[in-house]
Amino acid sequence: MLRLSNNNLTGEIPTSMGRLPWLGLLDLSSNKLEGHIPSELGNLIFLFQLSLADNLLNGSIPQEIGALSNLELLDLSSNNLSGMVHESIGNCLKLHSFNLSKNSLKGSIPATLGLLHNLQYMLDLSDNSFTGAIPSQLSGLIMLDTLNISHNKLNGSVPQSFQSMESLISIDVSYNELEGPVPGSKIFQEAPIQWFIHNKMLCGEVKGFPPCSSGATQSKGRRKVYNALVLAIVPALISLVLIVVILMIQHERKKSTTINTINVTQENLFSIWSFDGADVFKQIVEATNDFSEIHCIGAGGYGFVYKARLPTSEIFAVKKIHMIEDEYRVNEAVFNREINALMQIRHRNIIKLFGYCSCSQGRFLIYEYMERGDLAKILTNNGRAIELDWGRRTHIVLDVGQALAYMHHDCSSPIVHRDITSKNILLDPEFRACISDFGMAKILNIGGQNLTRLAGTKGYIAPELAYTKNVTEKCDVYSFGVLILEIFMGSHPGDLLSSLSLGTKNNDVCLHDLLDSRLVLPDAEAAREIYCMLNVAVQCLDPNPSRRPTARQASDELSDMKACEGHVDYLHVVLTSPA
Repeated sequence: MLRLSNNNLTGEIPTSMGRLPWLGLLDLSSNKLEGHIPSELGNLIFLFQLSLADNLLNGSIPQEIGALSNLELLDLSSNNLSGMVHESIGNCLKLHSFNLSKNSLKGSIPATLGLLHNLQYMLDLSDNSFTGAIPSQLSGLIMLDTLNISHNKLNGSVPQSFQSMESLISIDVSYNELEGPVPGSKIFQEAPIQWFIHNKMLCGEVKGFPPCSSGATQSKGRRKVYNALVLAIVPALISLVLIVVILMIQHERKKSTTINTINVTQENLFSIWSFDGADVFKQIVEATNDFSEIHCIGAGGYGFVYKARLPTSEIFAVKKIHMIEDEYRVNEAVFNREINALMQIRHRNIIKLFGYCSCSQGRFLIYEYMERGDLAKILTNNGRAIELDWGRRTHIVLDVGQALAYMHHDCSSPIVHRDITSKNILLDPEFRACISDFGMAKILNIGGQNLTRLAGTKGYIAPELAYTKNVTEKCDVYSFGVLILEIFMGSHPGDLLSSLSLGTKNNDVCLHDLLDSRLVLPDAEAAREIYCMLNVAVQCLDPNPSRRPTARQASDELSDMKACEGHVDYLHVVLTSPA
């Protein structure tokens, strides 16, 4: 990661940055950088966040940016960029947030932006010089919260297809040259007029708008055609709705199965699952051969995890909760806790929950499938552990740190996982790490005590939980410290934990003696990074929770290696215990 924002940097972005193949985050925002955006940045295939906002950059957006298939955040706002936006940007299918506001971009808005189905937080194209009609394809952004295309030169009407964008919280089309009726969905009906001001002549159900039947925007002939269509279509729609309702009632009487889908992130089978829960249950049962051991890929205290390959060739992980009568209430609480926690979370390093099923035949949760499995199994397998080189291990530490910082600091209420272990860290084919298993998670009551029974895995549990039932975010921070040591040592740190807690010189240990012996010793730069990370781990393991860093502080320190500088042989430097 490279964070250099707010540093008064001047000059141009060096093209050599395109030769950092493992770079995941590049933040050069809020500086005074000039010149063009180097096309060489398109070589950073692992980049998931690129922020060049609030600089003096000019020229066009390189077409090569469209090659960044792992990009989740792209912010080029508040620059002097010009030219057209290439259609290739539609290849960045993992984008969650896209901001091009306050530039001088022109031409039409690419219709391919409608392919970015993962856009959730923002699509901001405001304060540019875009012309032409608003692409109706943008209605495909079914998860989008905020759409801002204000202060441009757009004409035509607001596409009626926008009625399907039910996730929208805000849509601003003000200061354009739009006319005609606005869509009639709830977001438009309840919208403030400020979202639409300074256009040609919009009409519809927005407060302060003239009704479209007033003739302000249509001729009498058009109104007659419109009325005739309404008279023809409305009865047909009413009949269709009645038929659907009758069929649904009959279906519910026959089936007790219920299924709920959560914020779909892609166009796949899940987009129709919410309409037929019984079919979903049937497909899951068939894909796992009625939850056969052959398809079992993991087990825990509350259930088993199965690999399910559906007829669409999509693969998901299905966690089936135990239904033992004596443990029913406990397992039901685990099931509900996991759903409640994951419904509030959207982060690239936290496992995605696609849906869940609760019925008389059982309870299961449907997750993103992580092909490489859990970190614990990889570290215990010599062949697979060697594949996990030092660079990949450092990236795993960064991934988990960012996820914890998000859970503790960026959610509406802090979420404490309570079981951060190598077994609950899953890896995808690109070695992206995700925190999984939220069955013990607790959503904290801000400002009050959060008393709970002891939970977690022995060897990772914070020492203060031996004498208090009050769980805090610092409990996760302690477990994270254990995990960092385990990742670089290749096995659970065991006795080293008690040695570090004593803080005596007799127990000092140098980096060389700690590292996983199955790997070749790291070079000087890698050794420096690992030493810095292990220093953060030691801080996280402080017996006094008040002296531990927060997850945000730990994540920031892990991402910024300036603390460890100079020509030092870090392999032979002693790891210092907490003061």
